Amino acid sequence: MTEFPAEEWLPLSGIQHFVFCRRQWALIHIEQQWQENVLTAEGRLMHNRADDPFFTEKRGEVIIARSVPVASPSLGLTGICDVVEFTSAAEGVQLPGREGFYQPAPIEYKRGRKKHDPCDEAQLCAHAMCLEEMLAISIPYGYVFYGQTRHRVQVDITDELRTLVQKAANEMHAYFRRGYTPRVRPSKACQSCSLVEICLPNLQHNTVPASHYIQQHIEEA
Repeated sequence: MTEFPAEEWLPLSGIQHFVFCRRQWALIHIEQQWQENVLTAEGRLMHNRADDPFFTEKRGEVIIARSVPVASPSLGLTGICDVVEFTSAAEGVQLPGREGFYQPAPIEYKRGRKKHDPCDEAQLCAHAMCLEEMLAISIPYGYVFYGQTRHRVQVDITDELRTLVQKAANEMHAYFRRGYTPRVRPSKACQSCSLVEICLPNLQHNTVPASHYIQQHIEEA
């Protein structure tokens, strides 16, 4: 298995951006551009409430840990799990200062409601894959909690999701090494993107390449 050196690890949070829009990911993670809107501000405040690295609690047979650092050398990704639930099980991992075995399940917090694209599921899957690599255990599912509906949805960590994450991670590393920002592909999602005024999708989409412009004038002459 090929492993990335620690200095080449990329933020795991970029998986969601990359699956949503490769250009958005590149603007944020390669060009270091960011612009907050109402949606991102609400999401940030929600994560601030969930992410308390000094808080662990036990509810019955479940131990809840917040802001859990994770990394995967094979994916070349690192990040923070919002919450990881460790449920008492016949088999699983052992936790320091705890008796028995526990099965981990990552939980991601999102401000809105369940989306039509798989970007949330892909980010959750990336967290699960990191935990699997760190703990040497298989994680069959996790959860995404949606703030708008106040409901959490179970997400099965399928082979299809794993493949999506692996391909996305490989592409992210390839783009990052090249410093490559993909061209715009306008869609309805552009309207809610916090980078719409930086990306300018309509302007970029309608721009005639310079080579075409020059060729046109040569032909007219």
